[in-house]
Amino acid sequence: MKMEYSINLTQEQKLVMTQEMQMSIKMLQMSVNDLREYIDKEYEENPILDMKDNNQEKSSISEDKVMDKYDYKEMVKYFEFDNYGAQSYGSYDEEEVSPFNFISEMKSLKEYLHEQLMELSIDEYTKEIGDYIVENLDHRGYLECDLKDICEELKISLDKGEEVLKIVQDLEPYGIGARNIIECLLIQLDKLALDDDIMVEIVKNHLEDIAENRYVVLGKKLNISPREAQRYGDVIKKLEPKPSRGFYTGEEVKFIIPDAAIREIDGEFIIIMNDSVIPRLSINKTYKQVINNDDNAKASEYVKEKLNKALFLIKSIEQRRSTLYRVLEKIIERQKEYFKKGHNYLKPMTLKEIAEELEVHESTVSRAIKDKYISTDRGTVKIKDLFRVAVSSRNEDLGVIKIKNTIKEMIDSEDKKKPLSDQFICDRLKEDGMNISRRTVAKYREELGIKSSSKRKRL
Repeated sequence: MKMEYSINLTQEQKLVMTQEMQMSIKMLQMSVNDLREYIDKEYEENPILDMKDNNQEKSSISEDKVMDKYDYKEMVKYFEFDNYGAQSYGSYDEEEVSPFNFISEMKSLKEYLHEQLMELSIDEYTKEIGDYIVENLDHRGYLECDLKDICEELKISLDKGEEVLKIVQDLEPYGIGARNIIECLLIQLDKLALDDDIMVEIVKNHLEDIAENRYVVLGKKLNISPREAQRYGDVIKKLEPKPSRGFYTGEEVKFIIPDAAIREIDGEFIIIMNDSVIPRLSINKTYKQVINNDDNAKASEYVKEKLNKALFLIKSIEQRRSTLYRVLEKIIERQKEYFKKGHNYLKPMTLKEIAEELEVHESTVSRAIKDKYISTDRGTVKIKDLFRVAVSSRNEDLGVIKIKNTIKEMIDSEDKKKPLSDQFICDRLKEDGMNISRRTVAKYREELGIKSSSKRKRL
């Protein structure tokens, strides 16, 4: 039997450093609370890390494992033991075992989506892009940043990005990965086989009529009866505008810890980063002895792996801090009047403008400010609330907060026996150069927690 040998060249697409990229993204958008929990978890799982917290230095390698003489046999046992994870396997008496040891953490939406991607019959390259997209979903389950930015970050074509996003949008719960409410509802209609032409037309162009129960008007627009229009409306109202509902999304509020404080000192605004909350990480010197020990290749390989993870963790924490600091610098440049005089002086400012000045992607700025707060002389402020889109005006651009404050002042001073209607407020704002619609007035009023005029009326 003749044996033949041949060499075949194959080309394989691969995303380099995908896990590291995902880790960096996660840490950039973490709140202080989440970051502290993440660091604690990494510290427990990585014996290379040392952590200094509250002026007390701790080592993740316990003293009985690392002696001055460096007992390498003991160290290898420790490393092999650590491969099982952070759970403690010490011996317990039956009476000492707590039922709380067996309670698992809530499964998050992203974990559920990652699991579904893992089970799909698609190549690893596509799965990695899908995982990256999942990490960019917001607390509603929507894709919060531009797909084009993601494609540029991953150095893939927009066509490939659209292809993988479609895969993510095929996952459960239906509506996940949508870029807006319309796409979210259309995905659900498609999955439920309810996407006839009239239904799609209503979702694309007539959601306001459904929200206001204007079925007679809608029927005339679509040349159908009001009863039929209402049936369509009833179906649409049963869809889920927030597909993440029912999953843990990390949005539950624990307590607020500002990432930084902005203080005016001698006429200048200074950024003071809240470094006291984040422990200082360093590398345990013992690893050098293990790596240099030629007699134990297994321990050396293990330490190198943990060392790389530790170094990347330290680098990512510093990068998160640096990015946020730079963003805050630009915010101060644009919003000095706000920090001096208050909400009425908040100027229009967009993520895109800050991103262009910093020469980074808009998505980077969005992640950097996500779930983060700053302490100011006027209280604790969510950074995201400082970004407002300009509103058309005869005299100058006005921030949304200024308009809201004007609406609130008008309602606070109204005659409660004859409360002001949204249309009256709208007309008054236009007289003052704030050209917004009655519907926008109603939206801002609701966001302020103020009831409609009929419900504010007092006899």
